[in-house]
Amino acid sequence: MDDTGVTHDYYAKSMEPVRASHAPLMKFFANSGYLERFGDPDCLFLAMGDPHEIPPPGYVEAIAAELEPRSGNWFAYKTSTRPAREAVAASLKDWRAMEFRPEDIAITTGAFGALAAAMTALIDPGDEVIINQPPWFNYDNMALARGGVPVYVRVKEDFDLDLDAIEAAITAKTRLIIVNSPNNPTGRVYPPATLKALAALLEEASKRNGRTIYQISDEPYARLIFDGKSFPSPASFYPNSLITYSYGKVLLTPGQRIGWLALPPAMEEARRNALNEAIMLAQIVNGFLFPNAIMQYALPALDKLSIDVEGLQAKRDFLLTGLREAGYDVPTPEGTFYLLPKSPIEDDELFCARLAARNLYVLPGSVCHIPGRFRIAFTAPMETLEKALPIFAEVMDEIRAESGA
Repeated sequence: MDDTGVTHDYYAKSMEPVRASHAPLMKFFANSGYLERFGDPDCLFLAMGDPHEIPPPGYVEAIAAELEPRSGNWFAYKTSTRPAREAVAASLKDWRAMEFRPEDIAITTGAFGALAAAMTALIDPGDEVIINQPPWFNYDNMALARGGVPVYVRVKEDFDLDLDAIEAAITAKTRLIIVNSPNNPTGRVYPPATLKALAALLEEASKRNGRTIYQISDEPYARLIFDGKSFPSPASFYPNSLITYSYGKVLLTPGQRIGWLALPPAMEEARRNALNEAIMLAQIVNGFLFPNAIMQYALPALDKLSIDVEGLQAKRDFLLTGLREAGYDVPTPEGTFYLLPKSPIEDDELFCARLAARNLYVLPGSVCHIPGRFRIAFTAPMETLEKALPIFAEVMDEIRAESGA
């Protein structure tokens, strides 16, 4: 059905729920002027986690070092190459102190490709997928595209998982729960006590249903943690987990797609072996979701690199201080590169439009299922953030004046 309500046969009917789910993001892009003005030097773009500066030292060198062919099949078809898998397994051993097998790691086109492969391997039509709100804005679209049924569960006021609400949402059709920590858009890192209790809940519900409820532990921001805090992986507490990861966040290079999907060693071996085959097939049928050869060759070197996390935290703290001084209610994110302040007016889209009228672009919270807030990406240079703060303050002052406050 198109915008006039007319039924047509232009494309598959299964795309209609995906189209409806994706509509808030498309509305933002279509109506805000963001796409038309992207790259305009007179504008300040803080809506998306895009790079604004050159990549970290060593990034280009790592890729360039693999450009010269060393054999006749250097640029042949590549699935998950053994050296790349071994590099991820070794990295996870150092990072998580867990013995991952290289064969339990699929090299993917970022976390996006990892999520697509995982959902294809796990979801049958009609299966329910629990999504904690506010979520990253593509989880539901991806589940719908595979015949899944999104089931939304609102998190607590402090953005921690609401275990009672999750338990109430589980039915006999529940197949999957997605846990994103650190969370985009809230920046919350879920504590071990919450994750341990969630694991017990999922174990019990799986036994009751007679069918495994899987957890996708989506961790693209796992290395972007602030204030010296540690990162407890949700997969460390629940063996029937699939971990998805992207280098595009820690290296701030989302246009060079590479990441991985890993099955934890605590998962029973027979299940891991079966899932490994299903995941590889899912990568193939979804459009060969394997990174190109050069990116896989470069992965061992790329895994050792990172953007300046201390510098990122300094940007967070700069914005937190300035926004709070201007009167904004904004929680402190524990990770990621986003802030999620409350909108000073109820209509977050209208508020973001007022900022856009001053050439400052942020993302309405309604796009992330949390109306009444807005998301700021602080990946821009400090100079850009310094220019943005007075605009935030000016709009806040105008709103106060309009309300008589």
